[in-house]
Amino acid sequence: MIEIRSIKLPAHGLELLQAEANAEGYGFIERLVSEWQSGANRFEGPGEVLSGHMEDDQLVAVGGLNCDPFAGSPEIGRIRRIYVRPAWRKKGIGRALVMSLIEEARKSFHCVRLRAENSDAARLYESMGFLPIADPDATHTLYFSPPTQKK
Repeated sequence: MIEIRSIKLPAHGLELLQAEANAEGYGFIERLVSEWQSGANRFEGPGEVLSGHMEDDQLVAVGGLNCDPFAGSPEIGRIRRIYVRPAWRKKGIGRALVMSLIEEARKSFHCVRLRAENSDAARLYESMGFLPIADPDATHTLYFSPPTQKK
């Protein structure tokens, strides 16, 4: 079983994760770190969480759930900042991370949206039930029945 847990930054291994994301051209981990440091986004709003997977006390995958800042509704969540270090890909960690975030989202939101950064990510999300959408702020959405509880 792949353990996904709530995390706070900085976490052990964040520097390596950030460096590998930058080397691949993914600047969103830089944004995650800078927004956390400034307090602009600490994933502390209603229904929000920052999660990750640790191996050997090192952060190897990260992802968060926010109220979607682009949607204009507190009932729409956004899965964001998903990154799995290259050596840990194709092991189910990304899927487990996204599934964990979806389960959290079901508690507080009617749907979640996200932006797939590449075709591999899009295929993963679509295999999990996300639908492609034509929106300037998101590439995919997943609809739920009404939330079962509010946090």
